[in-house]
Amino acid sequence: MTLLDSPIAGITLKTTTANGITMRYAEAGSGPLVLFCHGWPESWYSWRHQITALSAAGFRCVAPDMRGYGGTDAPPEIEHYTLLHIVGDMVELVKQLGETQAVIVGHDWGAPAAWNSAMLRPDVFRAVVGMSVPWTPSGHVDLLSALAKLGIRNFYIQYFQKPGVAEAELERDVRTALRRIYFTASGEMKERGKGFAQLPEGGGLLDNTVDPPALPAWLSEADLDYYTAQFTRTGFRGGLNWYRNLTRSWSLFGPWRGLPIRQPSMFIAGSRDGVLRFPASQAQLDAYPQTLPGLRGSHILDGAGHWIQGERPDEVNRLLLAFLKGL
Repeated sequence: MTLLDSPIAGITLKTTTANGITMRYAEAGSGPLVLFCHGWPESWYSWRHQITALSAAGFRCVAPDMRGYGGTDAPPEIEHYTLLHIVGDMVELVKQLGETQAVIVGHDWGAPAAWNSAMLRPDVFRAVVGMSVPWTPSGHVDLLSALAKLGIRNFYIQYFQKPGVAEAELERDVRTALRRIYFTASGEMKERGKGFAQLPEGGGLLDNTVDPPALPAWLSEADLDYYTAQFTRTGFRGGLNWYRNLTRSWSLFGPWRGLPIRQPSMFIAGSRDGVLRFPASQAQLDAYPQTLPGLRGSHILDGAGHWIQGERPDEVNRLLLAFLKGL
């Protein structure tokens, strides 16, 4: 196991081999294991506030760079980024950490990673917290087909499907791309009509985003420096490959279609998170009594945007600690 320098005092970066890939992860504290799964386009670093607070409260906090990101391997094959691969990574990481169980927490794409880990391996993941992306069991229509049936052709997820297109746009100026993405999806972005859920005709992801005159208070220049360095080194292909497996993952999850998650669970999102405006999101939240019978809270934080654990770290930490201590 290799130890690496971390930009955050008290957090150690380490590497291990899990599920056939080398994984880098951040770690702090001792006690019951809490495993954090980040989303796109982020890294373990997006959990820095939670790792610091929860480790101080008596928990062993581990946040990997997910498959395709940062210091973790990025397999070249697109088909190696299904949710079954990702769940396998999390199960094997728990084992490599010398543990048998964990509470798993995920945000953005990390939320489906966490939700599905809990659904498939309740013996390993004793509780689950999802942020931004609601839980919904696999249905009878995949997302890309559903968008096509609605006549939608310019959704950002559709734009991500063709290899190389989004990569070329985002890698032209990594820092500017990240700054625009982070600000435009945050609670601070108030310009009407701006966003990247639906792209302008013939345009790219960034064409309808906002480049802020100054960074929001929750994102420092040093934070942006760290993310920029990571994606400058790795590029964006690994994270985008998660989107390119939506239909493949959907087809693989047929055996578990409709299965609820019965462990203790919690959901957190910001009221200004664009994901909550997706066509199916409200129905997914309304279905929680059936799909999450162990739900112990669904919290929508007023005025916050997509990057909930960074925008509102104190509130998120309070909710997480209350949930963890109640298990």
